[in-house]
Amino acid sequence: MKTMLLGALAALLVSTSAFAQAPAYEIIAPASPGGGWDQTARAMQNTLQESGLASNVQVVNVPGAGGTIGLAQFVSSKSGNPNALLVGGYVMVGAILTNKSPVTLDQVTPIARLTGEDEAIVVPASSPYQTIADLVAAMKENPGAVAIAGGSAGGTDHIAAGLLAQAGGVDPKKINYIAFSGGGEALAAILGQQVAAGISGYGEFESQVKAGTLRLLATTGAERVPGSEAPTLKEAGLDMELQNWRMVAAAPGISAEQTAAITDNLGKMVQTPEWKAVLERNNWQDTFLAGDEFKTELAKNITDTREVLTAIGLVQ
Repeated sequence: MKTMLLGALAALLVSTSAFAQAPAYEIIAPASPGGGWDQTARAMQNTLQESGLASNVQVVNVPGAGGTIGLAQFVSSKSGNPNALLVGGYVMVGAILTNKSPVTLDQVTPIARLTGEDEAIVVPASSPYQTIADLVAAMKENPGAVAIAGGSAGGTDHIAAGLLAQAGGVDPKKINYIAFSGGGEALAAILGQQVAAGISGYGEFESQVKAGTLRLLATTGAERVPGSEAPTLKEAGLDMELQNWRMVAAAPGISAEQTAAITDNLGKMVQTPEWKAVLERNNWQDTFLAGDEFKTELAKNITDTREVLTAIGLVQ
């Protein structure tokens, strides 16, 4: 009996010690609650804690200017801190360019791309637009009369709106795009019929689509969203394909060893059952890419985004 008790005590001490050695993180979600970055940060928080990969995780929302306010605060206040992380992605790449932000992703430590998500184009359930063709026809007739809600100026949603117009034969510089700093605010505008349509990641609209308060007209990916009858834009005859992606970065000024430790921990996170459940629940695609491969891909994305924003008149 004494041997069993001693064994149990030793196991408990080992478990407690391992938990104590697990890092504690503060994750900056540079947007309001309810949006994709907030969802990603809180999914990371839950997964890291539930799997024991972190002893404690705090999420801090710093909204504004497509994530560039949070980015600037992160760079200025977290330098050298290996426990500070920043969620970002395609939206931030565009916002940095359109806002001419003095702080860029060159000033953080890129860790990994985590997820990919198709954009969804929705209208209120009572909308006269039954199909994506109806919406595009209205845009062609009078682009300014078709208000479209989405995330910050120059972000993925704005790019999607511009490319949708371009694919439909509409001057993208004439679209009436209304930017919101958080997904919750944009959703309220769509449900309140303050705008004609909305564009965002499918996961942000899914519950309302399933509840019947929003009508899904189309998605922007290569394939249909699982379980959805809505066509892709290409299926609907519009030559456009786009996917949002989200990443995590660490603070500037950390060591190569600290960078490797964070990368390793997040690599373990995306293999957990908890994270896989998050992906399935939110219809996020696993596009995990880390290390030098991610840095190369990020640089290409920045170049490509500049070209797209210039083409639709958002960047000079």
